[in-house]
Amino acid sequence: MASTAQQVRAYTGPALFSFGFRPFFLLGAVWAAVSVPLWIVTYSFGPGALPFEAGLVWHVHEMLFGYGAAVVAGFLLTAIPNWTGRLPVCGTPLIVLVLVWVAGRVALFVQTDPAWIGATVDAAFLFLFAALVWREVIAGRNTKNIKVAAAVTTLALANAGFHYLHLSSGGLPRIAIDGGLATLLFMIMLIGGRITPSFTRNWLARRGAPPPVAYGRFDAAVLVFSLVALAAWVFAGDHEFAAAGMILAGGLSVLRLARWRGYACLAEPLVLILHVGYAWAAVALLLLGLGSIVPEIVPRVAGIHAAGAGAIGVMTLAVMTRSSLGHTGRALVAGSGTVMIYFLINLAALLRVGATFLPISFQTSLNPVAALIWFGALAGFCLVYGPRLLMPRQSNAA
Repeated sequence: MASTAQQVRAYTGPALFSFGFRPFFLLGAVWAAVSVPLWIVTYSFGPGALPFEAGLVWHVHEMLFGYGAAVVAGFLLTAIPNWTGRLPVCGTPLIVLVLVWVAGRVALFVQTDPAWIGATVDAAFLFLFAALVWREVIAGRNTKNIKVAAAVTTLALANAGFHYLHLSSGGLPRIAIDGGLATLLFMIMLIGGRITPSFTRNWLARRGAPPPVAYGRFDAAVLVFSLVALAAWVFAGDHEFAAAGMILAGGLSVLRLARWRGYACLAEPLVLILHVGYAWAAVALLLLGLGSIVPEIVPRVAGIHAAGAGAIGVMTLAVMTRSSLGHTGRALVAGSGTVMIYFLINLAALLRVGATFLPISFQTSLNPVAALIWFGALAGFCLVYGPRLLMPRQSNAA
């Protein structure tokens, strides 16, 4: 059987559609870079500041189910062929999938009338993608990753629930938002919990350094407990037992991370940033739990932004940069542009989370600054990695 690399090299169409990470990483980054500043304009000048939809509901949805879904799709379309040994999705099928995602962004942005049309168009992407993931996992007899297919399905259901609740009741559908956020956090803990120690082990081995602790029962227990805690938080987040579960899950995640020897990778930003992204997930669990128990001290929105801007923002860029380098034939070395992207995304997350602890007058000043820095990080990815994603894979990388 031909390897995934050989299968990709056999593709003769446009480079952008030769592998799923290329269009979804690039378009997702463009959308994330543009949509946050648009939301800040509405936030700062009111809902009538722009002639199209860019309010709070749109902002929350697009970060979770627009940008988040794009990066998940880009990563899984690249990883699943390696997991299953099956052909990657490329060419016309990939173009169709990308167009469905784009149609969802356009439909919600221009506010279709009636609104359910735009909601249906948007919801179609994740259900279509979930079906594709299930097909590949089952056909490849890759039972180990059924949990990944289940997570994508849960994300699709949360997105559909978001639209249904918003159209029927208005406002922010909290349970659907929490469901989407919890699903993405769990995926970071599940997949990030694989790749972070794996890439760390590879890097340390080349230097003759001791490896991180291998995956074992403790890791499995942390994942199971965190899944239960996240589910309890989604459906009973204000209950003290659910909040306590989130705090304990956050503490266990810190212990799990500490076993991966991230401190030994300070010299390699491509590895270190994975540890930082996972650390943000642990912090998000802690803050979300504390926000339910002592909201007068820890605002609930602090945990929301630690999860969104921190865990999701940092880990997605960590994965996007590394995957883009490796799968376009470049050396796995973080240049100055990549280091700057990492610095900016973490700074944006720190400012966004930190602002929630300040009086509202300070928040109104800091939030636009955080949005501008966020734009810099995502626009930086587009500038540094966009040309590489558009060009064919190099065959002579070091």
